Amino acid sequence: MSITTSTVNGVARIGFDRPATKNALTADMYAALAQAVIDAEQDDAVVALLFHGQHDLFTAGNDLEDFLGNPPGPDASVFAFMRELAAASKPVVAAVNGPAVGIGTTLLLHCDLVYLADDATLMLPFVKLGLCPEFASSLLLPALAGHARAAEKLLLAEPITPEEALSMGLATRVLPAARVFEFACSQAERFNALSGAAVIATKRLMKQARQAQVASQMDAEVSAFGALLAGPDAQAAMLAFLQRRKV
Repeated sequence: MSITTSTVNGVARIGFDRPATKNALTADMYAALAQAVIDAEQDDAVVALLFHGQHDLFTAGNDLEDFLGNPPGPDASVFAFMRELAAASKPVVAAVNGPAVGIGTTLLLHCDLVYLADDATLMLPFVKLGLCPEFASSLLLPALAGHARAAEKLLLAEPITPEEALSMGLATRVLPAARVFEFACSQAERFNALSGAAVIATKRLMKQARQAQVASQMDAEVSAFGALLAGPDAQAAMLAFLQRRKV
């Protein structure tokens, strides 16, 4: 398994740990991520969740070879992970170094505190792969950044720099790469000193007005994503990417 989990000072640290493939995510890894969120939510000793990669890498997104071999249906583990994270009641923190591709960026829209390294690069390459956005990003990113700025990132697949992410409301703070993980951990640990009931109630109130809309948008994206994934454009784009990688 290439997902690491540990609880340190009340923080459930959930790590992407497959550096040989740039932390590309497989179906089995998504299942482990979903279970990690469930476990953290059910553990009274956990006050917050923290997602992280390595000091130079968050995640390259989906493992396309695994993706083509195991195309996700509506009940796939990737969507189970999305549902669990979107519904998480405890604070969710992210420490992002280096590339964060696809779901590596869209999951940040469901985090409460997002700390980016100054060398981070967020990418939403869905249209380049003949696909559409997921994880309610087609709703949440325009809501954060406005339609025009979100369109550059979703329709033209332009990368997002740390400074842009901060100005768009996608990140909480940008830090030197060497400080990101330690700082994110210390921020997550601050919830130990606060009323857990009050923190959870506040997060629920912040999210509840849009929660049904997010769930509905995720379902709509799953339907569109599945149809596009089975189409010739996506199949050709992903096979071409895999062939380039092997050269």
